[in-house]
Amino acid sequence: MTIPSEIAQTIIDPRAYADGKAVDEAFTWLRREAPLEQAQPEGFDRFWVVTRHADILEVERQNELFHNGDRSTVLTTIEADKKVREMMGGSPHLVRSLVQMDNPDHMAYRRLTQGSFVPQNLRPLEARIREIARGFIDRMAAQGDRCDFARDVAFLYPLHVIMEVIGVPESDEPRMLKLTQELFGSADPELSRSGGAAQTTDEGIDSIQSVVMDFMLYFNAITEDRRVSPRNDLASVIANGTVNGQPLGHLEAMSYYIIAATAGHDTTSSTTAGALWALAENPDQFAKVKTNPALIPGLIEESIRWVTPVKHFMRTATADAELAGKKIAKGDWMMLSYPSGNRDEAVFDDPFKFNVERTPNKHVAFGYGAHVCLGQHLARMEMRILWEELFARLESVELDGAPRNMAASFVCGPKSVPIRFKMH
Repeated sequence: MTIPSEIAQTIIDPRAYADGKAVDEAFTWLRREAPLEQAQPEGFDRFWVVTRHADILEVERQNELFHNGDRSTVLTTIEADKKVREMMGGSPHLVRSLVQMDNPDHMAYRRLTQGSFVPQNLRPLEARIREIARGFIDRMAAQGDRCDFARDVAFLYPLHVIMEVIGVPESDEPRMLKLTQELFGSADPELSRSGGAAQTTDEGIDSIQSVVMDFMLYFNAITEDRRVSPRNDLASVIANGTVNGQPLGHLEAMSYYIIAATAGHDTTSSTTAGALWALAENPDQFAKVKTNPALIPGLIEESIRWVTPVKHFMRTATADAELAGKKIAKGDWMMLSYPSGNRDEAVFDDPFKFNVERTPNKHVAFGYGAHVCLGQHLARMEMRILWEELFARLESVELDGAPRNMAASFVCGPKSVPIRFKMH
């Protein structure tokens, strides 16, 4: 069977992710009626929609069988794919980061920075991150009893941390935030570079390409600086690093910066904003963490599952295969639907309930296998420190208006979480 067109349309519609409810209902229907079937919305190549937790893990586990880089790693229209290939000399990718790579390149490039993100090498950053977190909480307290937690805290705190790690000066952080939001929010009229949702494929791709070019111009200057005078930062590692004895190619180096400078804060921001939104709506869960801070790690895992900031990645079968009893043909394109996997009734009891005591919590929000998120330990550490500091001072919180999600079908989270709070 082919997935009904209205369901297929919902799971690719940026506005459905902003709404949340529509996309949850579509994935719930798919898990029950068509857990692994093909969709063909108008203007797209056919693709498999992988909705179950177990099947997502199965694909992620087999990196040689299901490639990241052979076709676009993000769902894209036939027209947009053609345009990107024309711009990029045949490649389906505007950037070439770890996300777009397969082995042997993936492992070789990952090894370059992997050491920077392992827990024992992150520990020395703890005191500095705590200082940054306290600064943002002080600023929140200074606003009185209300703020927009997304804009005033959640967007800015992880941004500041990752920019210090990379070596970007604080004065350039607003620029980095704006570029990130333009990149991931290109379908959101409030965030896109054009100030409106793109009307045509050409407009959409040109807008994203111009954001990518701005990032590259910026990081090119940083690279030149770090080659002359290296420092103890990630920019120096990328600028002076070698892979297989050769310096990084220009596209690969620039792409490395872009993924660190965007994914390095945006997903953590979304999870943090989404967590406080959920806590404000579930005062019983807030009270549990407030009286027992030992639940903070549980709050973190549940908020990562709850928000699932990365909505999908695409994979391409390198050979004929079988998955969940279905025949997958060589060259078939597959959409790994992480929000669906993280609401899978077979894995999570009462999946639509926000539960800080959920255990085990085997969410797939960071991916799995060789491509598991490189920055996951830093993200968890940032959130743990923020919640430790905030719960020590926050006495109550409630929503002060309707929170809103950005409209995006790839990376998406809250763009506004207005709250009233009491703090000491």
